[in-house]
Amino acid sequence: MHQETFKRHIKNHKKHWWFQARKEIIRILLKKNLKTRANKLLDFGSGSGVNIDMLQEFGKIFVFEKDYQTYKFLKKNYKKNKNAKILKNLNHNNKFDVILAADVIEHIKDDKKIINYLSNKLKKNGLLLITVPAYSFLYSNKDKALKHFRRYSKLSLKKLIASKFNISKISYFNFFLFLPISISIIFFKILNLNFINSAESTPNFIINKILYFIFKSEILILNKFNLPFGISLVCIAKRK
Repeated sequence: MHQETFKRHIKNHKKHWWFQARKEIIRILLKKNLKTRANKLLDFGSGSGVNIDMLQEFGKIFVFEKDYQTYKFLKKNYKKNKNAKILKNLNHNNKFDVILAADVIEHIKDDKKIINYLSNKLKKNGLLLITVPAYSFLYSNKDKALKHFRRYSKLSLKKLIASKFNISKISYFNFFLFLPISISIIFFKILNLNFINSAESTPNFIINKILYFIFKSEILILNKFNLPFGISLVCIAKRK
């Protein structure tokens, strides 16, 4: 994670509508798909740690973040938390019941290799939940700044996951805000403008709350049905 990206995440992840609504959506999906609350979970590529506290609802949390600066930040902030262990390295013998990779695999050049790796880190029938950005036509300067190698379609993500996992659910999300966000991205692409600072900065309180509730409300549909399009994709799958 680059210095500027790290600073933005630390500054905004606790309040920004996107981080917080995505966290609630992940929580509800895990709650529906996990039969026990005594799991061994891995937050893979945790970033600034926005999901760590939420994940503790489901068991013991192991947190891995490859970037050393971010690792140090997490180690400092969770040193007194006995239910969350911040890992500098992943032991080859470690096996998990659940792995969360929230907006991670788009940062990795060889995404097939990382999916195989995550499969090997799961126990038999272990659960993988991943989120990724959707639609190649929305790839923009923001993706470049965040070091994304790609965005995904439902078909490309399904093809990537299916070799190692039985897919329980794969759906687009951030559906209600798809049109305004897409139009904004395309507008900035046409003008070749860098808009990452404005996109990742927390809006004023009222706008932030409105966007949060719009995004979060999707869980009422997403918990039962798959959404036909959206800014992002979520996939829930069990290791074969």
